[in-house]
Amino acid sequence: MTALEIAAAVRRGERTARSVVEAHLDTISAREAEVHAFNLVMADAALARADELDARVAAGEDPGPLAGVPIALKDNLCTTGVPTTCSSKILDGWKPPYDATVVDRLRAAGAIAVGKTNLDEFAMGSSTENSAFGPTRNPRDTTRVPGGSSGGSAAAVAAGFAPLALGSDTGGSIRQPAAFCGIVGAKPTYGAVSRYGLVAFASSLDQIGPFAVDVADAALLLDVIAGHDPLDSTSIPDRMSGVTAVLDHGVEGVRVGILTELSEVDGIQPEVRDSVDAAALTLEKGGATVEPVSVPSVAHGLAAYYLIAPAEASSNLARYDGVRYGLRAEADDVTSMNARTRDEGFGAEVKRRIMLGTYALSAGYYDAYYGQAQRVRTLIIRELATAYERFDVLLAPTSPTTAFELGAKTADPLTMYLSDVCTIPTNLAGHPAISVPFGSGTDGLPIGVQVLAPALREDTMFRAAAVIEEAAP
Repeated sequence: MTALEIAAAVRRGERTARSVVEAHLDTISAREAEVHAFNLVMADAALARADELDARVAAGEDPGPLAGVPIALKDNLCTTGVPTTCSSKILDGWKPPYDATVVDRLRAAGAIAVGKTNLDEFAMGSSTENSAFGPTRNPRDTTRVPGGSSGGSAAAVAAGFAPLALGSDTGGSIRQPAAFCGIVGAKPTYGAVSRYGLVAFASSLDQIGPFAVDVADAALLLDVIAGHDPLDSTSIPDRMSGVTAVLDHGVEGVRVGILTELSEVDGIQPEVRDSVDAAALTLEKGGATVEPVSVPSVAHGLAAYYLIAPAEASSNLARYDGVRYGLRAEADDVTSMNARTRDEGFGAEVKRRIMLGTYALSAGYYDAYYGQAQRVRTLIIRELATAYERFDVLLAPTSPTTAFELGAKTADPLTMYLSDVCTIPTNLAGHPAISVPFGSGTDGLPIGVQVLAPALREDTMFRAAAVIEEAAP
């Protein structure tokens, strides 16, 4: 059952929330050892929460639009009294004293958290292999990665452990795993969903968003979590248009641009390019006008991102010092303790990015690296704005390839970083984008097609996504 179907059945009293949770916990028990989507399964808490919702339904109350729907939470979202690790040793034993705003909103809507999902440490990675808890495997083929950094959330939905999940997207960390696992994943406009309670990686890029089995469920989840939050200084006061209500509006008259630079990136699989072309034809048949469009600066997005994001990470991760929370390594003095804690607590990829970011921000190199990257970011924003004067949405691959084998790229960070080349420009611009499954490669693995839109135009983006989904092979 979809999330919409589960919620409707629970709200009408046709199915109990407990039976829903028990069924999903049984599925988790059957495959979690093979997939490793979770760092923590919250079975007892989920069942207690289900009983509470069932009592409310029996009393004639409406628990909300997600009544009884199990949801998986990426383990960088704060949950009161529940370990939040970011898949890092350095947060060992830390239990937040508060909930993230999105967690509060899910609870108010009747959702039931079933677990905290695995991720690349501090969301730094593209395969969910950089985790202190070990790698997550793709449920479609367990010899392959699920994508990253929200691979655990994507795998949980693809494996049927939960119909919905939340992830965070800094450079494609929702959309790329969604594509690899054959599900829907959306990154909202920067500031449309509160980041309060999200453990920061790169604060000007991070955004929380939904995973779901289909576009309608993703729309429902996004409508629940979106909206202004005074606790988040980057939260925008303008609420994005609701998306659930427009899913059946079609694309008649919508102007679609095929983003040529992303459809022709080095190393793209021919069947990925073919899927984008087929999705474009689907939109055209639905009444949209479709033309190619060039945004030359997006070709430099990857280079700019891997200066800006590590620079912000080097600042954000300075707080993990062994003094206030998490791991503390013993040493003779504070300086040695701090250094030893960070050495033992952070994994190799996190250390690499801290060093990259610190170097980019250092005296004598700031303008040449970080400053130049910000100028490229501004150019990308301007060129995308020009493209959106002609087009309502843009179309591109989500990833140049289907899911690659576990271990295939761990020895070559640059090759790993190239997995995000199609998703990064959206983060740099702060715009929304969604990945929709559309066909498969010669290896039988899913391909994701990406719909991009200007800020706060999730409504048009979801309309296009719904049409693409309906015609998916």
